[in-house]
This record gives sequence, C-alpha cells and structure tokens, in this order.
Amino acid sequence: MTINSIGGSQSSLVGARNSIADNFDTFLSLLTTQLKNQNPLDPLDTNQFTSQMVEFTSVEQQLKTNEFLEALVISNLNSTYTEAVSFIGKTITSSGSSTQLADGEATWSYDVDANAPNSVITITDSFGNVVHTEETALTAGEGTFTWDGRDANGGQMPDGAYTITIDARNADGAYVPVTTQMSGTVSGVDLSESEPVLIVDGARIYLSSVTSVRAPETA
Repeated sequence: MTINSIGGSQSSLVGARNSIADNFDTFLSLLTTQLKNQNPLDPLDTNQFTSQMVEFTSVEQQLKTNEFLEALVISNLNSTYTEAVSFIGKTITSSGSSTQLADGEATWSYDVDANAPNSVITITDSFGNVVHTEETALTAGEGTFTWDGRDANGGQMPDGAYTITIDARNADGAYVPVTTQMSGTVSGVDLSESEPVLIVDGARIYLSSVTSVRAPETA
C-alpha cells in the first residue's frame, strides 16, 4: 500500500493563517502604542480613532474568515483522501487508452457510437512501437477487447503498460466516434499531488477519471 504525506496542503493553509495573525498582532501593537503615547493636550482625533478601530475590526473578521475557510478546505481534502483510500483492493474502471499487460492478458473497455464493421485496433508499447494490429467489426454500444500479449510474430510481449487505438469506420468508411476505458485493481494511493492518484497494476490513474468501482470478486 502506498500512501504519501497529506500534510502539504494543510501546511500552506496554516502558513497563510499565521501570516494574517502576525499582521493582526502588529496592527494591535501599533494602535496600543499610539494610544499610550498620545499627547494629553492634543489627543487622537475621534474620527481618526474610529477609522482605525474599523480597520482593526476588519482585520479581525478577515482572520476569523480565513480560519473558517481553512477548516472547510481541510475537511474537504480529508473527505477526498478517505474516498481515494477506500478504493484500495477494489476494481475500478477509468477513462483512458493505456492499461497493464499482466500474466499474458490486457483488457480494455470501449463504447462505439454506431456499428463500425471496418475497424482497426492497434496496440503500442510504452515507447510507441506497434506490437499488435487487428482488423475487426465493432457493434454499437459498450464492449471489451482482450489482448493475449502476443505480437505479430506470435512472440509473448513482456508485462507492462500498453496503449490501444481504435480506428472505427462504418460501411462507408466514415469515422465512428469511440471512447476507451481501462480496468484494474487498486493497490495503492499517491496523495502527494493536488488530486489523489490511484495505483492500478503499476499505472497511475487520477481519481477524477474513475467511472466505476466494483468490489473484489470472491472465490
């Protein structure tokens, strides 16, 4: 399980609050000093004093507002982190074209807008090299494509990340829109970025790209 520190965002919020608090204390100190050292024969003008008190109150309200916002943001972050961690051990599906070949099998999900009898599926490795090409007919709607990990010569490709490209064409040769997805089991979570990243079979999947979550299958 991989869970990195989640204190970075909270530290920046605390730093911003402390900066405002320092300004608040400085303002209070200056005002108090001014009142203590004013000339009794020429006291501070009432209007000027009132203006400074208004500024004093404004700074105090800003400090309280920022404390409230800090608590709200931290609460939201903790909720997001908790949600991400709860995915560990579960099978997720996310938008994207890359997935992992493991134990001689890699599977992608896809969704085709219309029947595409003249389609070509291409698989490339992490370096962009084409390792598999296949002509096929696709039916409108959702489907899955499973690759056995073998290249054009029948050789077994090593486990790792591979990307699918689907060039879907109808009977007239016109392009048909198609979206692809990948599935896998979440083994860890990286919380070091602004958005949680799920570790799925070695691949990094942003939480916002997850489209479905399933409980692990039991024997």
